Amino acid sequence: MDINYELYKVFYHVAVSLSFSEASKQLFISQSAVSQSVKVLEKKLNQKLFIRSTKRVRLTPEGEVLLRHIEPAIHLIRRGENQILETRSLNGGQLRIGASDTICRHVLVPYLSRFHKEFPGVHIKVTNRTSIGCVELLESGQADLIFTNYPNSHLEHSGPLKKVLEFQDIFLANRNYFHLEHQRLSFRELLNYPILMLTRKSTTSEFLHNLFQQHQLDLVPEIELSSNDLLLDMAAIGLGIAFVPDYCRKSASPDLFPLTLTEALPKRQIMLVHNEQLPLSPAAAAFIRLFSQNTPELFQKP
Repeated sequence: MDINYELYKVFYHVAVSLSFSEASKQLFISQSAVSQSVKVLEKKLNQKLFIRSTKRVRLTPEGEVLLRHIEPAIHLIRRGENQILETRSLNGGQLRIGASDTICRHVLVPYLSRFHKEFPGVHIKVTNRTSIGCVELLESGQADLIFTNYPNSHLEHSGPLKKVLEFQDIFLANRNYFHLEHQRLSFRELLNYPILMLTRKSTTSEFLHNLFQQHQLDLVPEIELSSNDLLLDMAAIGLGIAFVPDYCRKSASPDLFPLTLTEALPKRQIMLVHNEQLPLSPAAAAFIRLFSQNTPELFQKP
């Protein structure tokens, strides 16, 4: 049965107020238009919905049944409209971010704090994945934005890149176990020591293995973990030399020192990426603006 929603809306206002004149005021239409709409609905349903008299308007039993179904539907529609309006005004909605635990801890926390204070009504969902896994989140529509290390071989068709931070990778060793503080080491000489690094499913591992292969060297790490913070903990107890981004050093043990290398390590970047094939939500757009307008000195050289 094809019945215009407006007819149900008129019925609802009359049924709740039990007044044709009051319904006309609420709907900003004439009383005759209200009466006509009710008559059309009654005809389509082939049921009498109201008992009209000179003094009052009452619902028929059929009208009461219809109201019980129409009322929650009207409320659901209003709730949906309000949610959309709230989302557009950033009083609601959701911001979905994908990032590694290292980037979350060392990069995102200050920005998330600032965004939450400015838009407390927006629900923030952060999903931890490797930089490679974050690209999958973006492409599958499970994240509005991702923060990823760059270069990232999986980023070819994901969308525009915005540089958040340029950083330098470093090898950190504990001076109490490795007496290398005043030496210069080549990549080949590094192979004589236990190397601690991220797992193969990370851009960092991909980057370092490629770098050693460019020098015709095969890197076989002693320990592979999924967390830079754990790598620092392992290096702090002398299990090996950790390969980590330089900005992680501020949370490391003071006994750890950076090795001096004869070959230069190329710098890398952290990129903010969104899927240009999908429209940006207001919350995601606001978060990108936050990065554009606020660039606090989050990273100080140790």
